[in-house]
Amino acid sequence: MIDITFLLAAFTTLLVIIDPLALVPLFVSLTHGMTPAQRRRIGLRACLVAAGVLTLFGAVGEQLLTLIGITLPAFRIAGGMLLFLTALDMLFERRTRRREDKAQDAEADQVEDPSVVPLAIPLLAGPGAIASMILLVGQAGGGLTGFLVVEAVMLVVIAITWASFLIADPMARALGRTGTLLVTRLLGMLLAALAIQFIIDGIRGTGLIG
Repeated sequence: MIDITFLLAAFTTLLVIIDPLALVPLFVSLTHGMTPAQRRRIGLRACLVAAGVLTLFGAVGEQLLTLIGITLPAFRIAGGMLLFLTALDMLFERRTRRREDKAQDAEADQVEDPSVVPLAIPLLAGPGAIASMILLVGQAGGGLTGFLVVEAVMLVVIAITWASFLIADPMARALGRTGTLLVTRLLGMLLAALAIQFIIDGIRGTGLIG
């Protein structure tokens, strides 16, 4: 039985990792000069591709780990460390700067359709989001039920991201750079705490602590 605490933790983890608010100014930058209809198509395609990638890893990620001889507790510890590093990047603005660099690189290369790269991969479905999907499915008990619960939470977060893309222009103007950085830092604090919890759960899974 999946409780409300797990649902909230899963939602918070994926929301913080994907970070729709921080993606808004980058989406505006990557789609600069496009019509509203073109922006909607690119935003929708990016969300669909990212959802597909995360669904794939949520469905077969644990089996893949088993195949290559990695235990779930070990992956929980490694995934928690990865998420903690992501949280540090968010707290010290390094993550935002890297995302902005990717957006500028895409513009410099004159990419006509940024929906798959860099929007879907790696900005939406990056290593942190992929690791989170595998960890959360395992935490939910695995199996079809656990996967469907985490899948539903992930789709809600992707839907929020899609909605933020639809109102990207006014949201970017309202938040400004300072507002975006403030939200990103607050979310970074939450992610750091969740990452530590993943590491503790992983160590418990090894039997080293009770």
